Formats: sequence, structure tokens, C-alpha cells
Amino acid sequence: MSVELSLPVLTDKDFASDQDVRWCPGCGDYSILAQMKKVMPTLGVPREKIVFISGIGCSSRFPYYMNTYGLHTIHGRAPAVASGLKTVRPDLMVWVITGDGDGLSIGGNHLMHCIRRNMDLNIVLFNNRIYGLTKGQYSPTSRLGQRTKSTPMGVIDNPLHPLSIAIGAEATFVARSIDTNIKHLGATLKRAAAHSGTSFIEVYQNCNVFNDGAWDYAKDRDTKADTTLELEHGKPLIFGKDRDKGIRLNGLEPEVVQLGKGITEDDLLFHDEKAAEPSLAYLLSRMRYEDGFPEPIGVFRSVDAPRYDELVNDQITLATKEQGEGDLDRLYGSGETWTAKLLRDLVRDLPSHKPIELGPDATVGQALRAMVEGGVGCVLIVVDGALAGIFSERDALMRLGPQGVDLHDKPLVKYMTPNPAVVAADAKVAYAMHKMDLGGYRHLPVMDGDRAVSVISIRDILR
Repeated sequence: MSVELSLPVLTDKDFASDQDVRWCPGCGDYSILAQMKKVMPTLGVPREKIVFISGIGCSSRFPYYMNTYGLHTIHGRAPAVASGLKTVRPDLMVWVITGDGDGLSIGGNHLMHCIRRNMDLNIVLFNNRIYGLTKGQYSPTSRLGQRTKSTPMGVIDNPLHPLSIAIGAEATFVARSIDTNIKHLGATLKRAAAHSGTSFIEVYQNCNVFNDGAWDYAKDRDTKADTTLELEHGKPLIFGKDRDKGIRLNGLEPEVVQLGKGITEDDLLFHDEKAAEPSLAYLLSRMRYEDGFPEPIGVFRSVDAPRYDELVNDQITLATKEQGEGDLDRLYGSGETWTAKLLRDLVRDLPSHKPIELGPDATVGQALRAMVEGGVGCVLIVVDGALAGIFSERDALMRLGPQGVDLHDKPLVKYMTPNPAVVAADAKVAYAMHKMDLGGYRHLPVMDGDRAVSVISIRDILR
């Protein structure tokens, strides 16, 4: 007898955590959070298989507010953490939440390499053109001339264009949406989730405290038809309240044209999100409102390419098939793995020399002759059978000096190092090396109980 089990039907409320949302009232992040919660139940992925990973910033509080697994990591490093997780747990759906500061400033290097590898990650970049969490400094996307707390005379850095960077790094899915265009935003997030490979979504998001109105031109009901262009695959690039404007190429440059008066839809650029060559997508990503163009929203690029996380796991499978399961302990202790050997081997196993011992009445001259004749770098001074001191080449150089002293007559006890540091014969080599490093010693007497049985040097360890 078989029993048919059905999975519970989830809603957006099932993806809301028990945490109080701590964004400022009116922040655009609320809208993005709401759409993410609505999209999640439609994906058919269990909550325990979904992970949100963020860096540092206002947007990076996102994982707290989703009733899934989450990691609030360190500044700019969310793509690196997400890459590692996806590689070892390919069964998980992983989302990276970042901002224009976290993702494009300190995290720019990690973001670029994550994208070029085409990890199966969904990266959502909240772009508000400001540092919000640290109270209003300019960010990598702030406009030229913008006055902020850190640029009182105006920004002089050329702003970065997030989508241009993603496309330049060969992103396989690139899209843009707007926080208040909720229907479009939800559809964009859903398409990103369905893509196999890195999905990169820029969301125009308003910071109503430190950069209010940054995207008003793209949101205002009376102007957005003329300032934005919604991309549709296979359709001409048409925009405007009356759908009477378009984009065509003039040589290699885009230009805005008026439909009619000899210009038809056939003269316009047609959008091709599936084009393997990213030039069109890059051109669209460079169109800016301040330059007289509408700013495209929608999917710029959606192509297939090999995924790093799949390729690396294929290599592991092949290596395991050919060489068998790995043994980490055996690997650490094999070949020329020096660190493991230091942690495993004992001092008594090192090549060493029997100590040359002198009494308390010996002179410096006798000690130096003994060192030369024995080919060693030190002698031990023993009093009543106990170790009292050590005299080394360093003592000869540092303590005798260039005064031309009578080496034959000077008492050795005056120039030796009394109560020297020692090491037990059953100590690990790593411990002995650490002790020599801390004290700046070149030689250590090796003790077996109260008796010095040998002397080791750095040369003995490295040999």
C-alpha cells in the first residue's frame, strides 16, 4: 500500500522571520524584501534549501528578515563565502545580498571573480548611490558633483556602472529593476532564480534619509515612461509616453530617434538577451538619463555557460574515481609537508651533537678552542653536575667585543649566558623551534630529566 504525500503549500508569510525589521521608515529595502518573500513560494524550493548571504551595510541585514538559512558575513566578502558554500553544497539555492558600497568598493574584487566563474548564485545589488549605514558618505555609484558628508565640495570620482562591470566580467544573467516597480521587480527576481549560473540584478533603491530622490526620474509617474526603457527579448527598443521614441545605432553610437517622419520600428535596435556576444548588453548598460537616454530595465543578458561549481565537483568526482577517497591526515604527513613533520616529530629524533661540557673554572680561550676543534657553535658550563650556563658564538661576538681581551685568562662564567633556556627531549620539534624564535636562540640544550643529553641548533631542525 502506498501513501501519497503532498508538500505543504507555502506563502510569503512562511518566509518572514520573527525579527523586527530595522530599516528606516520609507526605505526602499522594504519593497525588495516584500517581493523576495512573494517570489520564494513560487520557486518550489524548500526553505531549508535556501540561504541568503550578505556582507555589511543596510541591505546586508536582509538575511535576518528571511525565514531561511542566512549568513551575515564581513564587509565585501559575501560572494567569497557564497562561492565556497555553493561549491560544497550544490543542492542549495544561494542568494547574495549586497549594496553599491559593500559590493563595488571593498568587495569589488570578490564580486568580479565570482561573476567570471559563473557560480550558480543569485546576486542582488541594492544601489542607492550612497553609504547609508555609516550615515551618508559617497559611494562608488554616487554622481559626479554630488555633495555628501565625505565630499562637501562634490564627488570628483567617476561613478561605476554596476551592470557594465557585471557584463565586462562575462556575467551570464544581467538585469535591472526598481524598488517601487513591484510587478517588474518580482518577475525579475523570479527569472534570476531560474537561471543556471550567476544571476546579477541591480535594483534602484531609494535611501530616503541620506540620498532621497536619487532615482525619482525613473520612478515618477509623469516622467518614467520617457526616462526608462523596458527591455523585451526580440522587441525593438521603444519608449516614451506615446511609445513614439526609439533607440537606433548611428555608427557605433546609440541615439534617440522619433518614430514616424521616415523612421519605423525596423530602423531601431532590437533587443537580444540571448546574444553570446555581450556588446549590445554592454551598450545598453551605458545608457544614462543624464546623457539624454532612457535607462533600460529588465533582462539585459541571459545566456548559458559552464558553471564553476559544477566543473570543480566534476574534477573531484574524477579524481576520486582515479585515486580513491582522500585521507587528509596522510596527505598532511606525506612528502615534503614540513609543518606536519614539525608537529609530529620529537626533539630526541633530530640529528644533534653530544654537548661539550666545561667546568666553572674554564677560560674563554678554552671554550673557543673546544668549539673550533669540535665543530660546534656552543659549549655548556656545568657546576656540580647541573647545567649552569651556555657560551655560544653569539656570546663571543656580543659580549667580548672588539677590545682585544686576553682570551686565555678571562673566566668563562663571566661571559656565559646563565640559566639558559632548554627543551625536553620528548618535546615536539615545533615547540623547540617556537622557543628558539621567541628568544632569538641559535642553540638549545636538550634535557633528559636534569641532564643535558645533546644540543640542537636551527641547522639541525632545517637539515
